[in-house]
Amino acid sequence: MPAQPRTTRRLVIVLGDQLDLDSLALQDFSPEEDVIWMCEAAQESTHVPSSKHRIVMFLSAMRHFAMQLHDANWSVDYTLLDAPNHSGTLMGELKKALQKFKPQEMVITQPGEYRLLKGLEELSKATKTPLRVNPDSHFFTQPKDFELFANSRKQLRMEYWYRELREKFNILMQDGKPAGGQWNFDADNRKSFDKNGPIGVPTVAEFTPDEVTTEVIKLVNGYFKNHIGNLEIFSRPVTREHALVSLNLFIKERLPLFGDFEDAMWTNEPWLYHSHLSAALNLKLLNPREVLLAAEKAYESGHAPIESVEGFIRQILGWREYVRGMYWLKMPQYLELNHLNATHSLPGFYWTGDTEMVCLSQSIQQTIDHGYAHHIQRLMVLGLYTLMYGVNPLEVHEWFLSVFVDAVEWAELPNSLGMSQYADGGLMASKPYIASGKYIQRMSNYCKSCKFDPSISVGPKACPFTTLYWDFLIQHQNLLAKNPRMGMQVRNLARFDAEKVIAIKNAATQHRESVSKVNNSKNYS
Repeated sequence: MPAQPRTTRRLVIVLGDQLDLDSLALQDFSPEEDVIWMCEAAQESTHVPSSKHRIVMFLSAMRHFAMQLHDANWSVDYTLLDAPNHSGTLMGELKKALQKFKPQEMVITQPGEYRLLKGLEELSKATKTPLRVNPDSHFFTQPKDFELFANSRKQLRMEYWYRELREKFNILMQDGKPAGGQWNFDADNRKSFDKNGPIGVPTVAEFTPDEVTTEVIKLVNGYFKNHIGNLEIFSRPVTREHALVSLNLFIKERLPLFGDFEDAMWTNEPWLYHSHLSAALNLKLLNPREVLLAAEKAYESGHAPIESVEGFIRQILGWREYVRGMYWLKMPQYLELNHLNATHSLPGFYWTGDTEMVCLSQSIQQTIDHGYAHHIQRLMVLGLYTLMYGVNPLEVHEWFLSVFVDAVEWAELPNSLGMSQYADGGLMASKPYIASGKYIQRMSNYCKSCKFDPSISVGPKACPFTTLYWDFLIQHQNLLAKNPRMGMQVRNLARFDAEKVIAIKNAATQHRESVSKVNNSKNYS
């Protein structure tokens, strides 16, 4: 490690989700005059109780990145989680670093969380140390771009933003028109597996923990022993080299069938044809440009069909850029939205997987074991249940931010609070994404081994999803009737007589009461 500079020009702050050598904050870096500051802090894993998988992913990737900087002879000041006299907070340790180095300014790439940006601004003011926040060049667009888009639209629908970006960056375009003759192939990408289930699914890219990751796993199991998660298996890519291996393997083996089965679910099959690249992307181990270029080349070479490639590109160029724009446009007020006035507590089984509903037990146990569930499990199982149950959306947000290895607030909050829980009243989603248990039956085999029948709404065999679906429509009938996309669902209530309506409402109440009897508290120390 090079000697510390006598006079510090810049203290360059690198957060755990900014592991990008091409970051603007690292441009014009001088090893003789500047210092890179990185810090592990317990508060970042406890302000929401992060899963063990998420903590290991961040800490191991940070340590590997710091080693890479050391190898390049860059000046790095790195604070370990268990360092002596650690304040436990990022801002507490950063204040110490400012006293130590007395830099002329702090430099950082725009954080992915409003809370951290405000903390940095307050510390800058308190210490009279100038703070320069650089744009995040990792993304195709900046928050100001989305603000301009928002000012030109009455409704902030992702589809129109996505089309603008396709044209602007000439991605999956041919002669100025969308490749394949249409912008969106979503209707072609809703297949489920037949009765034989998924056959011949390629194995997921796995990486044996090296000495650094092994040390982090041991630290996390001790330091955060009561946090959710099972670290018997941790095989995530925590370096750029391994992330590139994951990308290439996805393009080669999984992308061709990704579109067909991106919405499908199956018992004990956590990975299926998904890319598993979101964590590497969100920590900046991969650049979205190289990811989209690889997918586009797969289409142009005939390796993967347009339905799969367009669906995958839409997730990154469309949703990923869109939710970040929405986050910075609407924060901090967005965090407090609760359009449906949902007030119930998150069921305790979301932390254990201990429920007789197979779809939920499968999705939660998978999350405990791997820190992962794919987008339909998140939206149409985990999020669907909390939406119809009536869980306070802030608790839903905190759970999603806690448990998934790829969770960073700019990406997670709009997806959970807006898209999943409809707490923003339709800023993101044109309607609440509600469905009965029949949807889960159609897209998975979960119902085959479940004691509940998705076609029944009342009685001992009634599927709670179906019961809550009808109860949700009854509760919010007046509001939903005004939504043109909900008309048919609301009109279906007309076939229920008063006795049936009362029976459904009673069944929903009984279900909530039975769930709430289980201890909902979380014990993290």
